[in-house]
Amino acid sequence: MDPHVTPYIGLDALLTPQRSVLLLIDHQGAQFAGLQSHDANLVINNVTALAKGAKLFGIPTILSTVVEDRGGRIIRQIQELFPEQKPIDRTTINTWEDPRVVQAVADTGRKDLIIAGLWTDICLAFPAIHALADGYRVFAVTDASGATSLEAHERGVQRMVQAGVIPTTTGTVLGELQRDWAREETISGITDIFLSHGGSFGAALAWEFQLLGADAT
Repeated sequence: MDPHVTPYIGLDALLTPQRSVLLLIDHQGAQFAGLQSHDANLVINNVTALAKGAKLFGIPTILSTVVEDRGGRIIRQIQELFPEQKPIDRTTINTWEDPRVVQAVADTGRKDLIIAGLWTDICLAFPAIHALADGYRVFAVTDASGATSLEAHERGVQRMVQAGVIPTTTGTVLGELQRDWAREETISGITDIFLSHGGSFGAALAWEFQLLGADAT
């Protein structure tokens, strides 16, 4: 473990925009076709919110696909947020075995690696565990990921936790990045993400705006 990587306790255990890099793996049509652990619409909603949050907070985001010609392009909701970026298309099942991905992450200089991918037990777990050995703190966003069965998803999360990966969710990541409502420069953006993708919390937030006579659009 890199000596500058903080242990998983105290305030420094939380994510910050300055230390983070986001890696989104294989959110493609073929992968969604086999998704059985979660509702596909929920995963699409969450990974879109996660990507929007990364863009809002200036977090470098790396996109990767596997055999795009057969598996399909990365979903439009993600690609449209990063129109200038061509996803790194791999043949390796383990993303971390593709040196282009490893180098792209290393080039950011960030050591907190946030990952979401399809499927959890393979495309997420393999690189998450592998990256630990290269000195990264790895955060697996489990509700922006999924697998071919609930058991496969759970075993994948369990395996990652045993190795030292930190499981988290989209809302938790966004909350850690915002951290303080006094950070006014991102309040409008984070509010918009929660209104659009926050489910019941977004609905409650819109209601609060209504009661306050504010515009939530």
